[in-house]
Amino acid sequence: MKQNPAQNTAFTRFAALPPAEQIVAIMNRIYENGMTTTSGGNLSVLSPDGSLWISPSGIDKGTLRPADIMCVRPDGAVLGPHKPSCEYPFHSGVCRMCSDVKSILHAHPPALVSFSIAGRIPDTAVFPRTKSLCGEVGFAPYDIPGSRALGDKISAVFAQGPRTVMLENHGVCLGGASLLENYLRFETLDFCARTIYLASLLGCEPVALTDAQIGAYTAAQNEEYEHFAPEPASDRENELRATVAALVRRCVRQKLFTGASGAFAARLDAESFLVTPAVCDRADLAPDELVLVRGASCEAGRTPDPRAGFFRDLFAARPDVNSATAANPPAIGAYLITHAQFNPRVIPESFIQLRETRSFTFDAALADPGELLRTLSQRFPVVLVENDAVLTCGRTPVEAFDRLEVTEYSAQAAIMARSFGGLRPITDSQVEDLVDAFDLPRE
Repeated sequence: MKQNPAQNTAFTRFAALPPAEQIVAIMNRIYENGMTTTSGGNLSVLSPDGSLWISPSGIDKGTLRPADIMCVRPDGAVLGPHKPSCEYPFHSGVCRMCSDVKSILHAHPPALVSFSIAGRIPDTAVFPRTKSLCGEVGFAPYDIPGSRALGDKISAVFAQGPRTVMLENHGVCLGGASLLENYLRFETLDFCARTIYLASLLGCEPVALTDAQIGAYTAAQNEEYEHFAPEPASDRENELRATVAALVRRCVRQKLFTGASGAFAARLDAESFLVTPAVCDRADLAPDELVLVRGASCEAGRTPDPRAGFFRDLFAARPDVNSATAANPPAIGAYLITHAQFNPRVIPESFIQLRETRSFTFDAALADPGELLRTLSQRFPVVLVENDAVLTCGRTPVEAFDRLEVTEYSAQAAIMARSFGGLRPITDSQVEDLVDAFDLPRE
């Protein structure tokens, strides 16, 4: 069951902003996430009257204000205190050529630039949802920034169908119906590029999924839900909604989720739980956007995350588990896409939180999710599913979040250690000391 982004609360809130405020909001996210520099990148929004609002040329992207945004009218008149971005020609050219494109995002994040200068496109098929979120990615040959020739080359690729285009020795350009939609695809592609880069540091080749595997995965998660009209929320529900929404936003800040992906669930009572919606902007998730799920039903007007069925079965099988996450942040994602063995014995705190992480192949987890459910527990609170996600669980939402964060940080440390001769893990006898000292479960 699909949910139209246009009907989602975050997309509706964003669409209600004036074009200049939309551009500033997205540029702030790009700059604060280290995906452009003071002078780099440009954004535009096409108004219904044909005016193109575009970021200015030569103005600090870290201090951009709505008053700085330029407007080019259909008759060519330019309004605003600065010059429009020098890339205006390709922005206007793409919007004229593609009637479905109402906004353009162009930026130079290091990971995607590394692919652009190598003449490569990140293989988004390393994760099933990454490929569906990014769609087809094209490649445009190099030309002088701001030139009509560059605009023609970019427009030619857009004319072939892709709405995400890698620019040779330049970065990336995305077009779509909404600047927020563009940003979420952009962030997803950047996560993918960083994951593939970190995989190269492991000395392993990424393993891409086949179309058949991605199709089977999508079909398995396409559960239909009945709907119920929820009763007024209790104080307990409101408190849990606030806690989970805050942790989801924190996951994005900590680079564990993207705005478009990452799942979080928390048990409300014996029969129901809250879960992230299928479509939302996780960086701006409001408590009332979380979806209440009860058995095979969910509250009316909402679509739960595709993993909701797995979380429901996990909570039913594990009374001591009250929260769970699923994500593929770049460092642990590097292990997921290369099928390399992840060793959590980096420091005592990592082992205490993660224990011995179990790993499942993509096909095995898809064919027999029951085995996955029998494994994920307080004894094995972190489970890896190749080419899919790291799953964590906990007695509280904070514990599940902490385990996800510790997993990613431990994976980062383990990858970095390869530069200094490799990982020297905590020994078996040291592990026994930790199990005894912290009374960790053995079964």
